Amino acid sequence: MRVEKYSVGILGTNCYLAVQEETKETVVIDPGGCPGKLISHIKEEGLKPEAILLTHGHFDHIMGIDGFLEEFPMPVYVHEADKDAMNDARLNQSRTYTAGYTFPDAEYVKDKEKLALAGIDFEVIHTPGHTMGCCCYYVPSEDILFSGDTLFQNSVGRTDFENSSTSALVRSVRERLFVLPDKTLVYPGHSGETTIGHEKMHNPYV
Repeated sequence: MRVEKYSVGILGTNCYLAVQEETKETVVIDPGGCPGKLISHIKEEGLKPEAILLTHGHFDHIMGIDGFLEEFPMPVYVHEADKDAMNDARLNQSRTYTAGYTFPDAEYVKDKEKLALAGIDFEVIHTPGHTMGCCCYYVPSEDILFSGDTLFQNSVGRTDFENSSTSALVRSVRERLFVLPDKTLVYPGHSGETTIGHEKMHNPYV
């Protein structure tokens, strides 16, 4: 599996392409925007987007959905606890920064659910805190974690939103993520990559 990272949307969210190199089937993680250059790249490389995975329902992770679906019809997955955020422009913060955006057609996943997409096996890890429906997607075969806004390099996601909880986030990181192998490579929703081992040693927030 190859991972490609792109900064998209007005807050520079990390959008990832998880590419199955043998078939070029691709999973899109957190399309906070849909820049034309990225769509052109996908087409030029012959990539085949098969699904969109959302780590949570905040606007800066979802506002590119429609643009991708216009080019590549595919299912969109998000944790069931963020259903309200996907359908409420106030809760997902889009009304604060834009004219407002919702996406009511997502498919909802549960904690520990396994998703076989594009020839890649993802495990859903529910990590409430930043939102109560935050989740991470773990690929055991590659020791890779897409952590969204739960865990950053030397930091964690904000918890000053209506549907946030600092205590829940700390528990999520300690009890759900720090049990993964230290070598697990973490691809966060913002900033650079890190590893579980590094964060266990150096993250001052948990």
